[in-house]
Amino acid sequence: MASQSSGPAKGLPANAYTPLKKGEKYIPYIPADQSQHEVTLRSAGIGVIMAVVFSFAACYLGLVAGQVFEAAIPIAILAVGMAGLYARRSTILENVIIQSIGSASGVVVAGAIFTLPALYILGLEVNLLHTFVACTLGGFLGILFLIPLRRFFCAEEHGNLPFPEATATTEILTTGETGGKSAIVLVISMIVGGIYDFFVEAMHVWPKALRTDVLIPKIGAVLGEKARWVLKLDATAALFGLGYIVGVKYASIIAAGSILSFLVFLPLIFHFGQHIPAIIPPGSVPIAEMNELQIFSNYVQKIGIGAIAMAGFLGIAKMGKIIVSSFKVGLQEITHGTHASSQKRTDLDMRIKWVIVLIVCTILAAFGAFQIFAAPAGGVGFSLKVALVGVIIIAILAFLFTPVAARATAIVGVNPVSGMTLITLIISSLALLAVGLSGTVGMTVALIMGCVVCTALSTSGAFVTDLKIGYWLGATPRNQQRWKFLGVIVSAISVSLAILLIHKAYGFTVGGGILEGGVANPAIPAPQGNLMAVIIKSLMIESQIPYLLYAMGALIAILLEMIGISPLAFALGMYLPIQINMPLLVGGIVAHRVNKKSERMKQAKKSSPKERGTLIASGFIAGGALMGVAGAFLNLNEIGKPIRFISIGVKFVQKVVENTGKPIWNIGTHLPYYDSIIGQLISLIAFAGLCFFCYYYALGKKK
Repeated sequence: MASQSSGPAKGLPANAYTPLKKGEKYIPYIPADQSQHEVTLRSAGIGVIMAVVFSFAACYLGLVAGQVFEAAIPIAILAVGMAGLYARRSTILENVIIQSIGSASGVVVAGAIFTLPALYILGLEVNLLHTFVACTLGGFLGILFLIPLRRFFCAEEHGNLPFPEATATTEILTTGETGGKSAIVLVISMIVGGIYDFFVEAMHVWPKALRTDVLIPKIGAVLGEKARWVLKLDATAALFGLGYIVGVKYASIIAAGSILSFLVFLPLIFHFGQHIPAIIPPGSVPIAEMNELQIFSNYVQKIGIGAIAMAGFLGIAKMGKIIVSSFKVGLQEITHGTHASSQKRTDLDMRIKWVIVLIVCTILAAFGAFQIFAAPAGGVGFSLKVALVGVIIIAILAFLFTPVAARATAIVGVNPVSGMTLITLIISSLALLAVGLSGTVGMTVALIMGCVVCTALSTSGAFVTDLKIGYWLGATPRNQQRWKFLGVIVSAISVSLAILLIHKAYGFTVGGGILEGGVANPAIPAPQGNLMAVIIKSLMIESQIPYLLYAMGALIAILLEMIGISPLAFALGMYLPIQINMPLLVGGIVAHRVNKKSERMKQAKKSSPKERGTLIASGFIAGGALMGVAGAFLNLNEIGKPIRFISIGVKFVQKVVENTGKPIWNIGTHLPYYDSIIGQLISLIAFAGLCFFCYYYALGKKK
């Protein structure tokens, strides 16, 4: 029996975050020849509890605020904190399993709230079977399609992809083991990052967004008004920390994509469109009446979606040999009974034979589900035809987009599921209309297809993070892969119940009103669900798809590939708002300066601040994430919105919802300094102070 080692009291190996030289190997935190408790009743049980609790919490907050917090980091912190509560301290690999099972909650929620609330909003016939099946099948496909790519993303691309969220989670888990100075650095950074983001997000001491139209009033305001040219930056600790880990290379490419979208395409569209009085689809008002955010979401972001899709296809082409060889091995196992696998514990995956079998079973289950859901629209033959079209679409799109979601998460820690879900809904709707399925049944089937693909992409993006954490720490991949299915099942049940309960208790609103079939007591905004409801309704009734914008994005991705620039990183920059991407660039620049200093200090035989900087950035991300959750809870009307008592720059006013008499608190007025250049200068000085803190603390100097 292998010895049960508690793990070395050391940090990650020196080559954990750097590309390996020829002949160099990465030895994980727990080497392959050592063994620890990994899958135990404790780790599985706590992981399931975490999945249930965080599913309900993430679902409610996501439907209220439109943002799903990443559960991996809070769960990792809780796992480390609970490790010492037992007679036998939990091992680091048990904590990996807890995090892996529990983090399924956030990803299943992210897939569900994009589409499933639209079923209720549109008054469609829906029950727990619809929601549970969609979430479970999507989660399973996300896991299964990623397993053959584990070695590529985790081992072959070692040091080439930054894996920001995996880095932060791994640093938390290892610091929980090592303690000492590393723990102090992490805790101080979490406190600094958490307090900073709490001041910004919850207390509104200064504005989060730095804007050139306010910060440079004479020039910036004119450019904003006359050309819709506005440079923005969300000055938060979490985004800065994310950019630090992403690094200057990818952060620069992402920022370049944002600059092209916001500072080139957007002003050009306004310049020419302002002279056209008619409404230009997919917009709903004339371009002259749009602000920069409306122009971006209606037109420019569609170019980014096309670029992401084409970048995904190009990535599939480059990974084609790996995918084909993996499935070829599985087919050989099925037909000849052969099984070639590494004997190293840290390189043991689920057998490809069983992966293929499970994929086939999942697709057959989806076929049966679609046949049942389509049955009210026609006879058996018609429903079978619809089911066949449905499984072909979800299988192909999930297969194609899974590596895209995984690579996007590995690069920037952001999964562009909304753009790919939109493409899925368009393709699904057009295909269903082509076979004669429309109306309420057509919308139901299309939304469930969208949920399956969306959940698959969300799961694969998070799962590659889990596998990278396991790769760094020395977990057994096969254990992570097997038990991730349990996390998906538990989370799918929890999310389905949460959405149903929230619908029964509150209902979902849309633009202050109710769509047909909506409930009588609207209270929960469900922004993504309402957006998807509008989109699916327009697609099924009157299709206006911006093919030209998608084609422009696809062409840009092809050109970038030809000149050797990462098309996916650039496409993510085009797709995400510029205020999210610019702080990534700032973090990347600070990381570059620290790394340069680190190299000089290493040559001088001094201690290297490179790893210390990564730990600080991880603390910023963790502190920002925790305070973000706390701020979101304080912002709930259901508990009286206590955030109004601590808000400084923003004041809240009470309103009463018509027809219900229910009082709610909304943002009312801002103090004069908050929206003026004074507020901008305070924000700029505070953010600069955060950057200098990170730089000098990483170098080991006092603030």
